[in-house]
Amino acid sequence: MTSSLGVLGMETVRYAVRVRGRTSDVATAASLEGLDMTIDTVRTVLRGRLPDQAALFGVLSMIRRCGLELVEVRRLSQAS
Repeated sequence: MTSSLGVLGMETVRYAVRVRGRTSDVATAASLEGLDMTIDTVRTVLRGRLPDQAALFGVLSMIRRCGLELVEVRRLSQAS
């Protein structure tokens, strides 16, 4: 059983981050953050738990460095 606790015992948060286009440019960086990546015909979706906002901003910064268009950032329910 995995814990959903992050830094200092705070609960981690699940996110879905969508970018326009099919890209594998973020695959290595996403895997380092522990995110799953789904690629379909028009977008790439990264999903997973992040320990804090700093980690989320790191993912968003990586997307920007790759020159990708951010479409959506969604906080997911803990059950999804």
